[in-house]
Amino acid sequence: MKLTSFPPVRSAAVIAALTLSLTSLSALAQAKYGPGASATEIKLGQTMPYSGPASAYGTIGKVELAYFKMINDQGGINGRKIDLISLDDGYSPPKTVEQVRKLVEEDNVLALFDTLGTPTNSAIQKYVNAKKVPHLFLATGATKWGDPKHFPWTMGFNLTYQTEGEIYAKYLLKHKPNAKIAILYQNDDYGKDLLKGVKDGLGAANAKMIVAEQTYETTDPTIDSQILSLQASGADTFIDITTPKFGAQAVRKAFDSGWKPLHFLNNVAASVGTVLTPAGLEKSNGLITVEYYKDPTDPAWKDDPAMKEWFAFMAKYYPDGNVRDASNVFGVLAAQTMVQVLKQCGNDLTRENVMKQAANLKDLKLPLLLPGITINTSPTDFFPVKQAQLARFDGKAWVLFGDVIGD
Repeated sequence: MKLTSFPPVRSAAVIAALTLSLTSLSALAQAKYGPGASATEIKLGQTMPYSGPASAYGTIGKVELAYFKMINDQGGINGRKIDLISLDDGYSPPKTVEQVRKLVEEDNVLALFDTLGTPTNSAIQKYVNAKKVPHLFLATGATKWGDPKHFPWTMGFNLTYQTEGEIYAKYLLKHKPNAKIAILYQNDDYGKDLLKGVKDGLGAANAKMIVAEQTYETTDPTIDSQILSLQASGADTFIDITTPKFGAQAVRKAFDSGWKPLHFLNNVAASVGTVLTPAGLEKSNGLITVEYYKDPTDPAWKDDPAMKEWFAFMAKYYPDGNVRDASNVFGVLAAQTMVQVLKQCGNDLTRENVMKQAANLKDLKLPLLLPGITINTSPTDFFPVKQAQLARFDGKAWVLFGDVIGD
């Protein structure tokens, strides 16, 4: 019987194919998976205020769902599709606890991602750390989220409220040292954290610059009486520490009452689409805030490639989303950061490695961040965003001024 040998080229091709198959099998065999992860899926969980007093922020969860759908359409992360389970907590801490227990104990998510709110995250922080579940890129700027020594599974995302407050204080010391300051703040950890930043920035020697303080509860129907009380104090400067619903009320009431202070509006309530437009753009002229990512209403970014790409993404994957709402830029930035962490994880999708990679982001340049701002973390630094730039509203859009400042 005559034996026929394969041609050399075919032999090489067969060997290569076998080698590739063995390599793939080896990689799969070496893959490590925690709860919510497999060869085909990465399951994440979050709570969002789709209802309640902070429902304007619900768009963040929706844009993140849309972004992960785009990533999945492109093949996912290392071949795995992201499944984000996004539940409504109504900005109510007891409801957050209930929903997060479901995500961890029933849905078995690999990690929690971008859960929103300071009081809501405060209610679950000890629980998720005891369970050793990554609690990543929280949509809140409370300083407490950067405490790896006591809470090694929790990491924030936003510029911290204390840093933001210090920036406003330092601006006033330089440009309006005789200011009479009135402050309105939400009566919880969020409001008190930013207030502390203002007071730390002013320092003990300038504490008397603050002539009036008023608080509000998230259950209050309006803040009209607080605004009138602050106006009566004789203050010529107003630091407004509010969430969107109350931010719009504060801008409108201050203007309508005839009070014309230098008005600082904190970043989380500075959306043109959900705050300033309802309040009245003409009533918002001259407001000052801080920004660390590009605002879609700013004509300076009209021809910016990253902003053009964002608009195209919104049109295809989230057509119902408000392109004048900067929260939709924020949501994409947080999602992009999570994607980077998952990419760095490779085939080790354990909760321990997810946390390790989240604490190992080096000069991450996301095109939607303002120029000069990068994301950095380390095992001892759980503050991804540390820089910002002041912006003034000109009646149509936020206009950046000054230098990038921060750590």
